[in-house]
Amino acid sequence: MAEKVAVLITHSHPPAATEAVALAAAAARNAGWRLVATADERAKHGDAAAGIEPVDALPGGPDLCLVLGGDGSILYALRRFARAGVPVCGVNFGTVGFLAAGEPGEAEEGINRALAGEIETIDLPGLAVEVDGEERLAFNDVSFSRRPQDRVAELSYKIAGEEVGHVRCDGLVAATPAGSTGYNLANQGPILAWGVKGYVVSYISPHSLTARALVVAPSDVLHVGNAGGREPVDVAVDGELVGELTPGGALEVRFANGVGLLAQLPGTSFYQRIREKFGHLAV
Repeated sequence: MAEKVAVLITHSHPPAATEAVALAAAAARNAGWRLVATADERAKHGDAAAGIEPVDALPGGPDLCLVLGGDGSILYALRRFARAGVPVCGVNFGTVGFLAAGEPGEAEEGINRALAGEIETIDLPGLAVEVDGEERLAFNDVSFSRRPQDRVAELSYKIAGEEVGHVRCDGLVAATPAGSTGYNLANQGPILAWGVKGYVVSYISPHSLTARALVVAPSDVLHVGNAGGREPVDVAVDGELVGELTPGGALEVRFANGVGLLAQLPGTSFYQRIREKFGHLAV
């Protein structure tokens, strides 16, 4: 049987995860896995990364991506391995860790169980937007935001060719079910349970008493327009700036089904996660 390979991705602030890196290296060695990482990853953690091989020694795709970090690191890993069928398993070393399979105190157990194959995978949808001729994929959200020193934006959006909203605002967010608990939730948008086929569109600080979030069917394409005579607005995927929407311009956002694999430990559920991370929805 071929030796299994896991790619390691860690938090941008190394001290928090360095001890877990050493645990991961030892766990991989004991389980008969190869653990690989980029040169930057290995340099971040010094001696703790001893035994972790360079990722360029990887002859093919990995069997698992192990993330020691927060939701941002997990989202980066999901984008990196989008459509590749590689499960992404995270241990939370960030703030919320909504996408993580475990917390820091459970790192050793979680890593050992992941390498033993004791994980379940969830097919995650994404949102695809083409910017400057390149497709960008988001697993949380695609956002259109005015720049801090610019005037209030004037954005419109169409669903399946029909205009639904035209509002002065600070921006607009299209969020997946996994991302509905992020920027969209801050906009008073609805939470979509994992497994819902569709996405949600919400305005950022709308200058309107009637602007409401809208849940959109997966087959319906979102067209976002920026009014002529206004300033450009920034376009970001999962919080990462990827371009701009020019005045008078428009961009399309499309639902992309099953483009990522998120690994979870058995026995957890979306509703349990909501309660643990955000508290009861009603008291």
